[in-house]
Amino acid sequence: MSTPTSGTTAAERPARRPTSEHGTDEKPVLEAKGLVKLFGRVVGLRGVDLRLFPGEVLAVIGDNGAGKSTLIKCLSGAMAPDQGSIAIDGKPVKLRSTQEAREAGIETVYQTLAVAPALDIASNLYLAREIRRKGFAGSVLRMLDTKAMREHASRHIKELGISTLQNINQSVETLSGGQRQVVAVARTGAFGSKIAILDEPTAALGVRETAQVLRLVRDLRDRGLGVILISHNMPNVFETADRVHIQRLGGCAGVISPQTHSMQDAVAIMTGAMTVPESEQSLR
Repeated sequence: MSTPTSGTTAAERPARRPTSEHGTDEKPVLEAKGLVKLFGRVVGLRGVDLRLFPGEVLAVIGDNGAGKSTLIKCLSGAMAPDQGSIAIDGKPVKLRSTQEAREAGIETVYQTLAVAPALDIASNLYLAREIRRKGFAGSVLRMLDTKAMREHASRHIKELGISTLQNINQSVETLSGGQRQVVAVARTGAFGSKIAILDEPTAALGVRETAQVLRLVRDLRDRGLGVILISHNMPNVFETADRVHIQRLGGCAGVISPQTHSMQDAVAIMTGAMTVPESEQSLR
């Protein structure tokens, strides 16, 4: 069942056609062409193309073994494709590590949350990006500026409109599963300058917590980020996504939108019972 929201669903919204301030079609913030990844004789990806535009949510769906995880790992720097190219803002990039991807403006939240339960919310937001004190204390003694991190984290939380995290000093291990996911997604919103990749962000969450995370996903989109949402939950996908990239047997079976296709259509494409003519694909 889809989670109720106060806004309209993706199917009820007009189709989003990214345009620049000059009225011409906007360039993708992320574009992958012909991605191939082989694991011995097993084909992980076979010539996959993907385009993500600023200010949109692109869902990536597919059955188990369809290549979703391999595709995301290639886009996030966790894995290098054997063939193909990746460009950010039209410029070719080689993402040899997740750190290089972060430096390029790509933040990823994996299904296994990379949070430190013993640390507080502020420390988790600045995990691997800690602010050090100025002068000798920071450069030599490597002491952290806890006050600055808490102040900045509190500001980020407020800017993202998150009301479920009241105490920035609260330990993450005391939070619910949904609140922990919000912390991970908030870190993406705070530091992902261009692209946010979210791998099953609502898995194992209740209805209320799922609604909180999906609202945050829409907030990231409305702030101009390009968001890639990997999910098995069709109602969530069709409620949130602007376009849907469907993986099948390591390749892209089609790109559709909630305005042109139904959830039943998406499942049929995933299973091979239905194909999408090139003229009907939502490539923009």
